[in-house]
Amino acid sequence: MAHSDPLCPFSIALLLSVARIQRYEEQVFEFLKGAITKNFKDDQIQDSSKFLQELLPQCNSISNMILDTVKNSVFGWDHVTQGLVQLGFILMDSFGPKAGAFGKVTEATSSTTKTPNQLACRLGGQVLLESFKMHEPIRGEILEQVLNRLVTKTASPVTHFIGLLSSTVLSAPMILLESSSKVTETFDQLSYLPLSTVQGLLKAVQPLLKVSMSMKDALILVLRKAMFSSHLDGRKSAVAGFLLLLKNFRILGSLSSSQASQAITSSQVQADVHSRYNTAANEAFCLEILSSLRRCLNQQADVRLMLYEGFHDVLRRNSQLASSIIQTLLSQLKRYFEPEQDLLPPLKLESCISAHGDQVFIQEPLAHLLCCTVHCLLWNQNIRSGGSVSDDDDDEDEEGGVQSELHTILESITKRMIKSELEDFELDKCAEFSTSSSVGVKNSIYAVLVMGLNEVLMEYNFITANYNKNHFEDVLELYKRYHKVSEILKERTGKGRSTSSKTPRSLLSLGFVSTLLTALFRDSTQSHEESLSVLRSSGDFLRYSVSVSLQKIQQLEETGHTDGPEGQSPDKTFRHLCDITSVLMWRYTNVPSTVEDAGKKEKGQSVSLLCLEGLLRVFTTMLQRYPTRMSNFLSSLDVSGEGEAEGEGSDLTEQTAFYIRQFQRALMNQLSGGEEEFNSKEAQLLVSILSVLSRHLNPSSQQFAQMITWTVKICKETNFEDISLTKGLLSLLFNLHVLYKSPVSLLWEMCQDIHSQLGDIDQDVEVEKQSHFAIISMKTAASTTLLVLSQVGKVLDEVDWLIAKKKSQISSDRTISGNTQQPLGQQDPIEKAVTIQLGTLLTALHELVQTALPQGPCTDTLMRELSRTYSILTTLTKYYIQLCATQPGQLPARLEKLVKLSGSHLTPQCYGFITYVQSGELTAGGPEKLKKKKKDDEAVAAASAKVLRETKAIPNLIFNIEQYEKFLILLSKKSKVNLMQYMKLSTSRDFRINAATLDAALQEQEHQQDESQQVCLCLNLFIQCCRLGFFIFNGVYLFFFRLKILKFQSKIQRKKGGSNEKQLLFLLLHFCFYYPVH
Repeated sequence: MAHSDPLCPFSIALLLSVARIQRYEEQVFEFLKGAITKNFKDDQIQDSSKFLQELLPQCNSISNMILDTVKNSVFGWDHVTQGLVQLGFILMDSFGPKAGAFGKVTEATSSTTKTPNQLACRLGGQVLLESFKMHEPIRGEILEQVLNRLVTKTASPVTHFIGLLSSTVLSAPMILLESSSKVTETFDQLSYLPLSTVQGLLKAVQPLLKVSMSMKDALILVLRKAMFSSHLDGRKSAVAGFLLLLKNFRILGSLSSSQASQAITSSQVQADVHSRYNTAANEAFCLEILSSLRRCLNQQADVRLMLYEGFHDVLRRNSQLASSIIQTLLSQLKRYFEPEQDLLPPLKLESCISAHGDQVFIQEPLAHLLCCTVHCLLWNQNIRSGGSVSDDDDDEDEEGGVQSELHTILESITKRMIKSELEDFELDKCAEFSTSSSVGVKNSIYAVLVMGLNEVLMEYNFITANYNKNHFEDVLELYKRYHKVSEILKERTGKGRSTSSKTPRSLLSLGFVSTLLTALFRDSTQSHEESLSVLRSSGDFLRYSVSVSLQKIQQLEETGHTDGPEGQSPDKTFRHLCDITSVLMWRYTNVPSTVEDAGKKEKGQSVSLLCLEGLLRVFTTMLQRYPTRMSNFLSSLDVSGEGEAEGEGSDLTEQTAFYIRQFQRALMNQLSGGEEEFNSKEAQLLVSILSVLSRHLNPSSQQFAQMITWTVKICKETNFEDISLTKGLLSLLFNLHVLYKSPVSLLWEMCQDIHSQLGDIDQDVEVEKQSHFAIISMKTAASTTLLVLSQVGKVLDEVDWLIAKKKSQISSDRTISGNTQQPLGQQDPIEKAVTIQLGTLLTALHELVQTALPQGPCTDTLMRELSRTYSILTTLTKYYIQLCATQPGQLPARLEKLVKLSGSHLTPQCYGFITYVQSGELTAGGPEKLKKKKKDDEAVAAASAKVLRETKAIPNLIFNIEQYEKFLILLSKKSKVNLMQYMKLSTSRDFRINAATLDAALQEQEHQQDESQQVCLCLNLFIQCCRLGFFIFNGVYLFFFRLKILKFQSKIQRKKGGSNEKQLLFLLLHFCFYYPVH
């Protein structure tokens, strides 16, 4: 064990013993949590960099130490066991999966690359599982705490606790039976738990149900109550529980399969359902459950949907229930089937919809009902025709009658669906699909139902066609109806703001998609040619078939399973994935997109591009979901069409290299074809596939070195000015290079190319034309800069990590041994590597700070990385100050060179770059921008935020430079070496006034003031004229109004014999003198 690592199994045991003292408990567990996460993070950093792997030995695994402590605790370390339990639960609670936005949980994948938090959570589970196996006194406590978390943590994911419970059940089922009362108490809360928790819990304890009658009876009682729960999730949980029981309590005589035999394999118990319960009891039990499930057929659509999705798995695991299940589905289907052959449409869609006030919602997922019926019917028919199941003649006749009736109904539905027009479903181009109105919602539900029904009928007719041409014509007609509704739905919903224009999830099963693609693209049987030509003649149908496979693969990547039969079985899903990949690979390599595009110009993406996109998703899914089966996957691919997979029998690296070469050839064909034939989307997909496949190469292998050489060559010779392709290729290059050696020399060359393409910040300076990488051009230089700076940040992270390692090593050595390692003048290999890395980086940044980068993200990112560079230089300086205090001798010569380089090549240019950025900001803020700011308040807010961000970047950079110089002065005093002789006083930190810029700004301000004064004078004159006109109008109006009143009064006075001449005289004087003066 290294001196710098104070932890070992014994010291961990001591810490856990001390944790029993209350005042030290929190400190001990916080220390262990920090040590564990730090160890995992260090491992992750070291594994991702060849530079670090060569420089440092592999870190000691703290997880192995803790697991060794668990093993050692069996030898009388009773004072440690309680601390182990606490530590395990602390790790699982602190580092377990968290709920995302809106409570959404991100599915944990099976990828070999896990985050430090995931590794810490898994370690906690291992500690608890091993402690459970070894220490009997703490088993009850562990089980109780796990079950309590399942019940109480309803707002956060509990998959890690369910996994722990499942592991404990499989490892010690009879021990858990002793605590069956705790499990039974948890069952009482099922109707209040999230559905995913219920399904995981029941699956975990399923082996116990086979050996504990009381536990099974308690569960059934709870599920029956939940069936009538007021909560929808409670009823769905009841359905999930009953379906699980039906799958696992098999009736004797059902088909045996690897999944159906769920006997507990343990040294403590060998129990199977057949030995525990007799066949009659199982059959009665299953039929009783089925009768309970039939009540769900009158409940909400979500409950029915769960039932339809689970029936096929039940039938496959418990084949003796086929008659009952198919009869149930037939009865349900008849409720919506129109028996009159002349009526169109053949199904009562209006019965599938319910309305509650203004709200319209689906009541019966009819497409899923038909899908479940078809799959159960076809599966049972295949089993019976194969003679796998023997049965009584009476039952066979009855079942045969049901199957015949179902086939008749399905054929009738097919014929009438083909005859039906959109108007028969109240759907046409004029129909409304807005989600804000009840009519629009109803039409949207109708459209989705019709699309689903057509898909199910396509699958049924294709499978039963036996390559009959007429049946395949029916399949194509059904697709045309599907496509018509799909286009209308896309068109109508795409016009609004609704996001519901996404294509509904296809109801085709993954197995059928595999069969369909194989028939369309690889079936060369002569007798099938005529019938398959019907489907192959439709380009839309070919694109649709590949698009559905993409949808299924994406669902598998995101959730780990797919809809439909066998979608929950990892093995069968893997087999279908292999078949689909073989077809997509063969189609892409044998029919290039250039040939396809030249032959046909149809609407939509080409089939070859869809195949390529599918291959990218397949390889990504394999990396995420089946990382340990990649070798089997590649060896099973049959690309040649001769029935033998390429690369079979070789290791994973050789297999991967074989397929990498094929995609490399395809990319070379794209790049060598000229700009007219260049397809940017295809090139990007090819680069992405190469990036995914290259992760399976062994970094120490010859194939990996060849991959790097080829990538470097492409980047140096490719001159297509395509930004996306440039990003993809350079990202691939960096990802490969970091596992081969440090990329700093690569970064230096790229910075020189960027400087050469964009020019110098001083327009009078002519930059020497250099072109190490032809892929870097004027158009792609800005995006390349961001990639380069991102990689600079990763190199700085490594350097910072190394310096921190050395500082902690010094402290540890001083504490343990009390002496020093070596004189200061003899530079340590790590110190030497750090100095060389920083020196090369400074040279690269020296090029960038002189480059006329476009204002915005490029300059902002460069300022941040410069600040970090000076911060790390300061950290390195502090490290040597610490060394000087304990070790005599001169400073290493490389350090002096590094300081000289920073002082002569970087710091002066940094101040020049600051001036360039500030002058760019002034130029960008012209009069047009000022006028726009006055008009647009949002622009004002955005501009102020940008100014605030930029005003932080420049002072931070200057502060870090000054801090670096400050500690250099201190190091100079400690080491008696004048390091400040290399540093020049800056000329821009005094914030000097640029006379030319000031004059231009003042002239602009005076011009704007003159314009504003003229506008003000015009406005004042206009206002005065308006006021004068208003008063004149008001005076005339009042004069005539008063004159009229006066006349009216004079009439009255005349009648009375009086006179009104004085009042008339007063009115005239008032009008002539008052208004002009006013």
